[in-house]
Amino acid sequence: MFCNMNQIPKMNLLFAFLMLLTLWNCSEDEGSTPDPDPEPEPEVVDFQFGADLSYVNQILDQGGIFQVEGQETNPYEIFADKGNQIVRLRLWHTPTWTQEVYGEDGTQMYNDLADVERAIVASKAAGMQVLLDFHYSDTWADPEKQYVPEAWADITDIAVLEDSVYNYTHKTLTYLNDKGLMPEYVQLGNETNCGMMYSDAKAAFPNCNVCNDSWTNFRAVINKGILAVNDVEANATVDTQVILHVADPKNVDWWFDNLGLSGYDIIGFSYYPLWHTTIGLSQLEETVAGFKAKYRKDVMILETAYPWTTEGADSYNNLFGGEEALSGYPYTPTGQSDLLQSITQSMINAGGMGVIYWEPAWISSEMKDLWGTGSAWENNAFFDYDGNANAGFDYMTATYEGQE
Repeated sequence: MFCNMNQIPKMNLLFAFLMLLTLWNCSEDEGSTPDPDPEPEPEVVDFQFGADLSYVNQILDQGGIFQVEGQETNPYEIFADKGNQIVRLRLWHTPTWTQEVYGEDGTQMYNDLADVERAIVASKAAGMQVLLDFHYSDTWADPEKQYVPEAWADITDIAVLEDSVYNYTHKTLTYLNDKGLMPEYVQLGNETNCGMMYSDAKAAFPNCNVCNDSWTNFRAVINKGILAVNDVEANATVDTQVILHVADPKNVDWWFDNLGLSGYDIIGFSYYPLWHTTIGLSQLEETVAGFKAKYRKDVMILETAYPWTTEGADSYNNLFGGEEALSGYPYTPTGQSDLLQSITQSMINAGGMGVIYWEPAWISSEMKDLWGTGSAWENNAFFDYDGNANAGFDYMTATYEGQE
């Protein structure tokens, strides 16, 4: 049966239409009230925890024992299990002295490419990423000294030095990449506050001391390093990020302003609160946020540390211990962890990407360096004097606001 629409009163049609519209709106909005001005979701940071484990191989070879609750355990596995994500490893050009300090008992060099390869294999096997730190020296490079590798000592032309840096960096990374060991991060120079390769350099060696205003030479050398990383990365399956590194956050603005480069990925700085006192803990968040806003780069603390005791485990004088403890952070394992949690939260709040602790596995052993036997850092390590992992590790698995 068909209805003639003209037979239905217009008022009834209007009423039916309004009823249908009301029912449709109810079905759409039932059980919810739209928020006219919703609060923005807080930014979540994919934060990275790291540790410099450059001494581990040598410590293991010289009798060091790492334990978890009394059970001897592979140190690389300990760090991975405790939440560490990045292993930082220093690379020296030809560190013959690391073998010579053992006299007739010396069988190998440490922190050369062979030793670094061994550490990268162990780190990646434990599921951790790698940060390779080119010192461009045969020994320690830091704000106090930047020695020229002996192999480059007679260079007199900046173009030759640029090529040497490029070829060495490229060859090293190509070797690692061919073995499936390409690092996720590459650091070009170590604490290069005044540049590189200037300490006791021969008179004709190209000047790369930026504290003497030799920015042009230094900039050219760094550019060649960046180019080498990019050229190897182009044939790699790993996305490698380039890091530049200075000590003390107070130097970051001056250094990166004068450098004037943009081809790097990450601003890295050392921050030892007992030494670097210009930027206090309460200023760290604002300072790092300022770096990010100004340079539009990721920011990472590449080195930090804090003692858990003032006592030593051997006769090697410790580098930390005579300073007064920071307020609220006693020299205890818990105090050490609390300080690191404070630094980490400040970095997360500022949008920083990570914190790397310097040498938390440098426990006492028969290991030797240029200044002593044992460790000058065991009171800053994450292990007690029986080699057991202590509470220092806890900051890596603590709960942080804004962390992914």
